[in-house]
Amino acid sequence: MSNNPHDTIHITGIDKPILRIALGTWAIGGWQWGGPDDENAIKTIHKAIDDGITLIDTAPVYGFGHSEEVIGKAIQGKRDKIALATKVGLNWTDDKQKVFRDSRPERIRQEVEDSLRRLKTDYIDLYQIHWPDDKTPIEETAAELEKLRKEGKIRAIGVSNFSTAQMDAIRKHAQLSTAQPPYNLFERDIESDILPYAKQHDLGVLCYGPLCRGLLSGKMTKDREFKGDDLRKIDPKFSAPHFEHYLAAAQELSEFAKDTYNKNLLALAVRWVLDKYDGNIPLWGARKPEQIEGVQDALGWKLSDNDLRTIDTILKKHIKNPIGPEFMAPPNR
Repeated sequence: MSNNPHDTIHITGIDKPILRIALGTWAIGGWQWGGPDDENAIKTIHKAIDDGITLIDTAPVYGFGHSEEVIGKAIQGKRDKIALATKVGLNWTDDKQKVFRDSRPERIRQEVEDSLRRLKTDYIDLYQIHWPDDKTPIEETAAELEKLRKEGKIRAIGVSNFSTAQMDAIRKHAQLSTAQPPYNLFERDIESDILPYAKQHDLGVLCYGPLCRGLLSGKMTKDREFKGDDLRKIDPKFSAPHFEHYLAAAQELSEFAKDTYNKNLLALAVRWVLDKYDGNIPLWGARKPEQIEGVQDALGWKLSDNDLRTIDTILKKHIKNPIGPEFMAPPNR
């Protein structure tokens, strides 16, 4: 892994350097984001690749296959420019009303073939277990992933939402390259365990939610309404009285970014994630081409230790009881 904090790193098993900002495509799938917009999604993916992004992260559950299908169309003729990261280990009922964890070997085998077909590719660069499945022995899951790696269907193995103990268990049976936890200025639980573990074992860390579902975008306002199946309707941070506290913190952080670096809040939020560990790769979520604007604004500079202390002071001033992302966890089988 490169020690350069600004641009690219290498992930074990992946043969191309990875820009330290990746494209996150949950919203492109449409589910929990107000429905899909495929034409804009394809333009967004092309814009990301043109702007130097080399890793695209997706999952079957993002639109129940739809995100993968859209990416598969978008990368035709461009496959050699990017590394594809997708996931395994979630299942759903036929009516798509219930999502649950399922990392049985037979489910993994079915999912990888489905993902390869949807993505229109013959290999996946990074294959990640989406959530730990407490009902399936971890060695069975790991052994199946190792088989897929040796068969060449996948190049590297990652985990998402795993504890350090669960990562230890995986590493006894498979070569682990990455972890994917939630991480942003407002959700920092991983600093006590996952980040030190990643540093110790040289893991890349794909950080999902670096803008905390829009709270750190610089565009969120107190009168914003969330409709339909929007995930933010069940996130306590977006309900009174918490919403007001988080918006106040975002406003002061925005002023700090402007005054200190002439940057916007979004660039500050992503730079902060980059500077917390050289192996961090924030997932930049976008579903419209214009939402890719600004990727370069987060690269090529660095927050000082004094800046990091100032940011911590702002957070403590406005947010007395931080709320984590636990509400997103799907149930076990």
